Amino acid sequence: MNELLIIADPRLMSERSAWLQSLESERRLSGHTLDAYERDSRQFLTFLTGHLGGPTTLKDIEALRPADFRAFLAARRKEGSGARSLGRNLAGLRSLLRYLEKKGLVNAAGASAVRSPKQPKSLPKPLSDRQAVTVVGDDAQMHDEPWIAARDAAVMTLLYGCGLRISEALDLTPRDFHDAATSLRITGKGNKTRLVPLLAIVSEAIGKYRALCPFHLEAAEPLFRGARGGKLQPAIIQRTMQKMRSAFGLPETATPHALRHSFATHLLAGGGDLRTIQELLGHASLSTTQVYTGVDSARLLEVYDRAHPRA
Repeated sequence: MNELLIIADPRLMSERSAWLQSLESERRLSGHTLDAYERDSRQFLTFLTGHLGGPTTLKDIEALRPADFRAFLAARRKEGSGARSLGRNLAGLRSLLRYLEKKGLVNAAGASAVRSPKQPKSLPKPLSDRQAVTVVGDDAQMHDEPWIAARDAAVMTLLYGCGLRISEALDLTPRDFHDAATSLRITGKGNKTRLVPLLAIVSEAIGKYRALCPFHLEAAEPLFRGARGGKLQPAIIQRTMQKMRSAFGLPETATPHALRHSFATHLLAGGGDLRTIQELLGHASLSTTQVYTGVDSARLLEVYDRAHPRA
């Protein structure tokens, strides 16, 4: 770190160095986070030099108001920083000020009064049709144990073929797949229940897993089991998908939840109705489905016009 670039009081610079050292030795932050905090605090002190018209001192830090922090964030935004970068900027500064406050050198109230920039909602990008078919296939499964490979394929097929959340898939029991079942009754967020069509390919994947599973599956107990017989945990499926990303050159956004996202996106691309997709996903609001599937406002209004009784 090149502190010669910062025009600031030597004592403040010394305290900043001690803060960074404490983050490394006591909090054991990663090198990446330490580099970011060093850079953020350096940019802040450089900004204050121009903002206050002279070398920054501890007394200057003590006197900072919320407006000063907002001015810094505005300057960073003008330089092209996004909401996530600005949020991290503010988090680093708050950490530094809390450190100085604990030593009785400043009051950190000014930074605490500033709201963190609102973070944009982000969703995992959907897989392409070909990528999704690859992930749910028997040949793609990464485990040598046949029953575990069949289990993973069945879970992946449920996520993509029925649009389930991973928690919803892992809460299913054998009783949910009774003979001749053509739909699944899913209890999602807020205990809201929905019916999801059960495709033949999903039933086949479940049947293959059940035939190979070495554990006795009681009707009301979890259908999907871990290697030792307990309920399968989401982290296992997440790690499986991580291995698939490496093996098949899939993007980092290829996660179990991305399969649910792919289910919705591919249905829409195939001419599916947005209102129906909303019901299948279990979204309480159509606007949520709009964001989820990347539908523009014109298409959303078209759906409202067709579906709303007063339209």
